[in-house]
Amino acid sequence: MTSLPWLHPTAVRPRISTRRTDREGARRVLNVAIAALGLVLTLPLMIVIAILIKLTSRGPILFMQTRVGVDRRALTGAGGNTRRHVDAGGELFTMYKFRTMSVQTGQAHEVWARPDDPRVTSIGRVLRKLRLDELPQLWNVLRGDMNVVGPRPEQPNIFNYLSAQIEGYARRQRVRPGITGWAQINQAYDSSVDDVRRKVAYDLEYIHNQSALEDLRIMLRTVPVMLGRRGGW
Repeated sequence: MTSLPWLHPTAVRPRISTRRTDREGARRVLNVAIAALGLVLTLPLMIVIAILIKLTSRGPILFMQTRVGVDRRALTGAGGNTRRHVDAGGELFTMYKFRTMSVQTGQAHEVWARPDDPRVTSIGRVLRKLRLDELPQLWNVLRGDMNVVGPRPEQPNIFNYLSAQIEGYARRQRVRPGITGWAQINQAYDSSVDDVRRKVAYDLEYIHNQSALEDLRIMLRTVPVMLGRRGGW
């Protein structure tokens, strides 16, 4: 029987790849545009925040931490000798935040923050409630480390632990991590593995439905979450 060319696997893959590339490109353009606009509009606010942090506690204005980013193999379909950062699960990058905690002496362990955490400063508590501590990550978006919308990036050691505990956790790395996301607007900060397990379900749902329109919808829904101080502490 004669095979139909459009049903042949090798004929279908290029079209799927092209659609995926176009969709990712549209999302990236939207996220970069919003990040650039956000930096311009929030610059005066960020200057005020920086001054308040400096006046109210000792230490740097920004908090920088290594996080696990996108697994480029998922974007390119590459494998074999191109496999890098196998242990990390994705590209490692430096994420920027406004510092909300007092400077710790000695070697700090990678742990989740918790409600009424004594390490959080007075101004830091306000920033975390309103999620304004995340504003410097707009620069991460312009650098290509993140998108405005996507799963939250995790610290390497915690990432490895959660990957072993939660099925499908590493699939979150198929897209760039984000400042906000479907999981973030539906649930508060993580404080346990069960919290993360619920968020992973939201993240995978987002990845399945991702589009520029979906990203825009999540961005718009993030504003009332910030103003209503829902999920932040």
